[in-house]
Parts: sequence; structure tokens; C-alpha cells
Amino acid sequence: QVQLVESGGGLAQSGGSLRLSCAASGFTFSAKAMGWARQAPGKGLEWVSGIHSDGSGTYYADSVGGRFTISRDNSKNVVYLQMDSLKPEDTALYFCTRAKGMRARPLPSEWDFMGQGTQVTVSS
Repeated sequence: QVQLVESGGGLAQSGGSLRLSCAASGFTFSAKAMGWARQAPGKGLEWVSGIHSDGSGTYYADSVGGRFTISRDNSKNVVYLQMDSLKPEDTALYFCTRAKGMRARPLPSEWDFMGQGTQVTVSS
């Protein structure tokens, strides 16, 4: 069965960095775009970033552009989210997501599976 297991969350200070990882299994990883979404307390789900199945293209939400970097290693079935210059407003539960197809698009309808999430807390 499809599994997405996130790790790397934790507590960071404002301006600091964290690197999230997502280990995928149960499907052909190299055939699917992957991404990250987050949900802050009391708020809705926000799609943060996505990467095409072959890594050739990426997108970022305006709120994280220039600070976050998504990447993937298709030989290891892992997708990463490097988060730099963290802000308190980045505090959220971060989810690894799988797309229905090969290209990452920032539309909720394009994504069909999500992991359990890893908590990121940024202190001011």
C-alpha cells in the first residue's frame, strides 16, 4: 500500500533552518510528482511546494518562495524540503503529498495521497 513517512520536523528559532524528508513506498515513485503542504493551527491546508516526477520543474507558494527548496532522489524514493530563514508563521504540521500525475500543479484536485505529517515549530 502507499506510504509516505515524513521526518525532520522539530523546533527551530526564527531565521534558522530545518530539512524535512519524506520516504515513499508502495508505488512507482519516479512516475509521480511529489509535494509538501502545511496546516497551521486554526487554518486551512496550504500547498507549499511541488516537484515534477523527474525533478525538472518545481513550484513554491509565494509565502515560502526564496526560502524553501524542494528536491527529490528517485534512486532512494525520497523527497526533501529544505527550509531556511524560518519565520514564526511557518509553524505548522507539514505533510508530504503525492500527485495523480507526473507534473506538479498547485491545485488540490491534482493530489491524491498525503502522509501523517511532521510538526514544525518556529519560535521568535
